[in-house]
Amino acid sequence: MVSGILLREARLRAGLSQAELARRAGKARSAIGRWERGEVQPSFETLRELVRACGLDIGYGVYKYDDHDALLARDSLRSSPAQRLRSAVRAANMLHRAAVNAASADG
Repeated sequence: MVSGILLREARLRAGLSQAELARRAGKARSAIGRWERGEVQPSFETLRELVRACGLDIGYGVYKYDDHDALLARDSLRSSPAQRLRSAVRAANMLHRAAVNAASADG
């Protein structure tokens, strides 16, 4: 299903009809429709070829997992509303002091 969403997004961003994309990629228009609807999953190489026919490309890679934001959210949800408010006020005060210091350093 994700490949269909990616394909449709690429086609729409390029301003192409299914028929025009099919012509550019040398595929049947009906196949483009089936792929976009998620009825059939194209191989990664076919998907990449179709996206490139739209003038775009697909990037992929393996990245180090970072759960920092998830841990912050979890900790925040465990805090009471009063604790979250105090934390937000402290952060706002810190940002305000930094802005004042930066403004006075500029002159």
